[in-house]
Amino acid sequence: MIDISESVMQFLLALIVAGPLVGAVAALLPAPPGLKGSSPDQAVLRHGVIVTGVVLVAAIVLALGFDHDQPSKMQASTDITWIPALDVRLHIGVDGISLPLLVMTALLTFLCALYSYFKMPSGPSPKGFVALFLVLESGTLATFAVLDLILFFLAFEMVLVPMYFLIARWGGGGRQAAAWKFILFTLLGSVVMLLGLLLVGLKAGTFDMVALATDNGRGLSTSVQVIAVLGIGIGLAVKTPMWPLHSWLPDAHTAAPTVGSVLLAGVMLKMGTYGFVRILLPITPDGMRTFAPYLAAFAVVGIVYGSLACLALTRPGTNGDLKRLIAYSSVGHMGFVLLGIATMTPTGVNGALFANIAHGLITGLLFFLVGALKDRYGTADLDTLAGATGAALYGRAPRLGGLLAFAAVASLGLPGLAGFWGEMLALFAAFEPAPGLSRPAFLTFMAVGAFGTLLTAAYLLVVVRRVCMGGPRPSGEAAIADVQGYEFAAWTPLVALTVLAGLWPAVLLGLTDPAVQQLLAGGNS
Repeated sequence: MIDISESVMQFLLALIVAGPLVGAVAALLPAPPGLKGSSPDQAVLRHGVIVTGVVLVAAIVLALGFDHDQPSKMQASTDITWIPALDVRLHIGVDGISLPLLVMTALLTFLCALYSYFKMPSGPSPKGFVALFLVLESGTLATFAVLDLILFFLAFEMVLVPMYFLIARWGGGGRQAAAWKFILFTLLGSVVMLLGLLLVGLKAGTFDMVALATDNGRGLSTSVQVIAVLGIGIGLAVKTPMWPLHSWLPDAHTAAPTVGSVLLAGVMLKMGTYGFVRILLPITPDGMRTFAPYLAAFAVVGIVYGSLACLALTRPGTNGDLKRLIAYSSVGHMGFVLLGIATMTPTGVNGALFANIAHGLITGLLFFLVGALKDRYGTADLDTLAGATGAALYGRAPRLGGLLAFAAVASLGLPGLAGFWGEMLALFAAFEPAPGLSRPAFLTFMAVGAFGTLLTAAYLLVVVRRVCMGGPRPSGEAAIADVQGYEFAAWTPLVALTVLAGLWPAVLLGLTDPAVQQLLAGGNS
C-alpha cells in the first residue's frame, strides 16, 4: 500500500471510468501525421492499447493507494448533484467488493486490446472496433464504481450497444441472429429491472446506494421489497446468466470474436451477480430472504444443466463447438456464484465474489486459447479438432496444449488454483445458510451442486483428452505454430493470477470480507 491523498484517488477513479469514453471519441478522429506509423489501422489499434494501458495503470495505482485496513469504507468517493428533483447524484466510489472487479476489468480489457493489435478480428475498419471496445470498457468499469441506482442502470445498459455491434460486425457465422438475441434478452430484462430500481428509489426517497444499504431495508415494506427483488432480480439474472434465462449466451459466445467472448464471459457476466450483492442483498434483505431458496434452486439446476450440456457437446459425432461448450460451462460456474449469494451469509457472498474473479481469469484464458485454436485450424469444432488428423496439441504445439490443459483443470476447480475457493465456499455456505432459510433445502442444493463439480471435471477432462492427446503428426502435414510472443504476453498475466489466487486466497478474501460483513449488517455494523 502506498500513501495517496484522497483527491488523487478521486481523480484516478474518475479517469478509470471516463478515460475510455474520451479515448473512444479520440479513436474516431484522424490520427496525427506523426502517429500513423505504417498504416492508419495500426495507429488506431495502438491507440486502443495505449488508452486501456493507461486505465490499467490507474487501476493498479488506485489499488495500491486503497486503504486495505478499511476495505469496508467507500473510498475515492465523488458525490455531485446531477438531477436535484429526483435526488439523482453523480456518485462513484470503491470498496473491497468493487475494487477487485475494477482491476480485473481493466486488466482483461488491456489484454484484449493488446491481442487485437496483433490479431484484429476480420470485419470493418478498426476505427469503429476500437471506439466500441472503449465504450464497452467505460460501461463495465462504471457499473462497478457508481453508487446511484439510476447511474447503475445507465452504466448497466451502456455496454449493450457496443457488444451488439462487436458481435454483429466482427463476429463469425450466425452473428446477426446471435447479436439480436443478445440485445433483445438483455433489453427486456433491463426494462423490468428499471421498474424495480424506480420503485426502490421513489419509495425510499433516495437513489443513493450507500444510504439505502445503510438503511438495510428498514424504509421499505416487505411487499415493496418482494416486488423490487422480482423486478431487479430478473434483469440481473438475464445478464448473469441464470438458468433458464441463459439461452442468449451460447449463441452470442459462438458468434463473437475472440476478444468479444473474453470480455463477455470475463467481465459482463459479473455485472449481474455484482448487482445482486451491491443492491439486492443490503437494500432489500426481506425480499431476498423470500426469494433466496428459489434463487438457489435455479442456481443448482444451472450447475447441472450447464455441465450436462457440455458433456453432450463432447460426445463424438455431435459437432460440438468448443466456444459453445465454454459458454455452457459459464452457466454452471455462475450457478455457484448465485448459490453463494442465495445463502445470504458472509461465507457464501465472499465465495461468490471470489468465484466471480476466478471465472473471469480462467474463462477469459479459455476463450483466448480456443480463439487461438480456431485461428490455426480454421474451426473450433471438437470433432474436427479430435479427428484422425486432429489437434493432438501435446505433440504438435506443446505449449498451447499445456496451457489448454492448465486452464481446464483450473476451471474444474483443482485445489491450489483460483477456481477451487469460490465453489468450495459457496457449497460450504449452503451447509449453514442464513437464519430464516430452510437448512434441509440448502443441504439438498449443496449435494446437487457438489454433484455438478463431478460433471464439470468429466467434460473438461474429455476435452483435454480429445484435443490435446493423439498420435504424432503425419509426415507431409504442415506444422502449426505454437504459442506466439503476443499470445504469451496476453495470456501470462491470467495464468499467474490464477495460480496466485489459488495459493494465496487471503489477498482477495481480506479485501471482500469486511465489506461483505458491513453490507449484510447494514446500519447495525
